[in-house]
Amino acid sequence: MTEHFLSSILIATDGSEKNRAALEEGIKVARLCGATLYAVYVIDTGTFSTMSGDIPLGDTYRVFQAEAEQAFARMRSLAGDLKVETAILEGRPAPEVVKFATRKKIDLIVIGTQGKRGLERLLLGSVAEEIIRSAPCKVLVVK
Repeated sequence: MTEHFLSSILIATDGSEKNRAALEEGIKVARLCGATLYAVYVIDTGTFSTMSGDIPLGDTYRVFQAEAEQAFARMRSLAGDLKVETAILEGRPAPEVVKFATRKKIDLIVIGTQGKRGLERLLLGSVAEEIIRSAPCKVLVVK
């Protein structure tokens, strides 16, 4: 039996429609390689410190969990018969994705970028850039 070049692919998802291209591309590569797909959604705990005290923390956490489950359901639907493992992580998105990839010995991380320019790119593309700089494996960035 021939061993595939890529046996595990991690797709970082935020559940947004802008992330759909990254999902589709990651699934396409996984299908071609026969790779196991891992989907991670990171609850950015830094957002809790900037939120109004009027919103109960538990309610906010449940909203993020529901969003993650919706993102995973979309991915499973697109992936069809491919094996998909999911994980909800907590913390800063880039370091959590990199730690997960290291722990699971991921061969490829697939992430989306919003394709912004100038100051917007610096602010919105910082997660993708940080993952690219610190990932233990190859990274595919999908615009």
